[in-house]
Amino acid sequence: MGTDKAVGDKRTPMPPVHTRIPARLDRLPFSRFHWLVVLALGITWILDGLEVTLVGSVGPMLQSPRTLGMSASQIGLAASAYVTGAVTGAVLFGWLTDRLGRKNIFSLTLGLYVVAVLLTACSWSVWSFILFRALTGVGIGGEYAAINSAIDELVPAKLRGRIDIMVNGSYWAGAAVGAAGSVLLVSDRFMPMTLGWRLGFAIGGVLGLGVLFCRRFVPESPRWLVTHGRKEEADRICAEIEARVQRHAGCELEPVFDELRVHPQRVFGFRMVFGAMLGQYRMRSLLALVLMASQAFLYNAVFFTYGQVLTMHEHVAPQRVGLFILPLALGNLMGPLCLGSLFDTVGRRKMIFATYGLSGVIMVAVAVLFARGTLDAVTQTAGWVAIFFFASAAASAAYLTASEIFPLETRAMAIALFYVLGTLIGGVLSPVLFGVLVEMGGRLPLAYGYGFAAVLMLLAGLMALRYGVDAERRSLEDIAPPLSS
Repeated sequence: MGTDKAVGDKRTPMPPVHTRIPARLDRLPFSRFHWLVVLALGITWILDGLEVTLVGSVGPMLQSPRTLGMSASQIGLAASAYVTGAVTGAVLFGWLTDRLGRKNIFSLTLGLYVVAVLLTACSWSVWSFILFRALTGVGIGGEYAAINSAIDELVPAKLRGRIDIMVNGSYWAGAAVGAAGSVLLVSDRFMPMTLGWRLGFAIGGVLGLGVLFCRRFVPESPRWLVTHGRKEEADRICAEIEARVQRHAGCELEPVFDELRVHPQRVFGFRMVFGAMLGQYRMRSLLALVLMASQAFLYNAVFFTYGQVLTMHEHVAPQRVGLFILPLALGNLMGPLCLGSLFDTVGRRKMIFATYGLSGVIMVAVAVLFARGTLDAVTQTAGWVAIFFFASAAASAAYLTASEIFPLETRAMAIALFYVLGTLIGGVLSPVLFGVLVEMGGRLPLAYGYGFAAVLMLLAGLMALRYGVDAERRSLEDIAPPLSS
């Protein structure tokens, strides 16, 4: 009898409610509160960029008998463990984010990251290092779904595009810091080799602890609360946000009258979630998958081969290859910063088409020049920087698209699924293909591979132009009404 009652509590529909929360949140001016949300939550991307670049930079150091004495294959296994952990964490915590709330999960995932990265700094063997890298990946992967969901649901509609683009692009700020900092960590001149690599990971953990404290002041999403039957709590939090914004901005807020009718549920089953994604929103699902996979393929195509291109074809000394990461990171960072506002003014479809299309066109030009042997190390790098100036904004737009074109109840799971599928398709297929092309020798096979990556970007841009959603400056509930509405 008790079991039936418990199940009934979850499945019995609650009475419908009318709410003005989406309109109240979207009409707010950008304020100190929103800066807190962006900085406390968006730091995830910076930490991920720092992690990935740091591991790549200290990899040779970890092969020394004075450190962990890892083999090249074990370093590769550690990188695979991190990606596998990220994929696993994205799916697991994406599901939990939609089920248990944004705040619960973004606190849990960051806590997991902090513990795992500090344990990485204390690794005592090869296998402990690989295990802790996997756990770090689980935390980072779980962050993606919770963070993007919370930011989208708390930031005003008129600024959501540029904020998302810039936050997602901040990955490359972490990569730039990691590339520059690694110069100090990998040299015995500044600190002992046995200490440098451990300090690099420990810094990430300490930064995470500070951010974890800041996240205490970021509230649960009122949008999520109201669809899960917690309207009174949602109204209270929304009123607190409004009071904070009024106090800091020194302005009176205009009254709102737009109401949304919601049929709250405590749990939204997989049938409802996947039924929406594969039914009513199937073309949007295909679009999100194509955008994610094509940009992942392009990035892996270049970053998997740039070392071989510089050493084998442009005659750069192996120990100097790392110096070329910094301009690539800066190019990736500047694209979202310079172009982000245009996604809210020019519009989503036009800008996604433009960024995917321009990066594809420049990739074709660079591939042709590379095949002809007319580039040297500097001009080759300049070509990649130009590609990634647009491709970075395009990649950020892929995450933005996945996070805003689906109903609230599926948002975190959608971000997680398309991140995972894009990583598996682009992140697995691309290295395999380009590994074969490198072994074939010569410039032409690689040029054909780069051309294929460019075609994928061009096709993705055309698909966005045809099937994309004009989501700029629109409420999330207008773009995709909640399943409970």
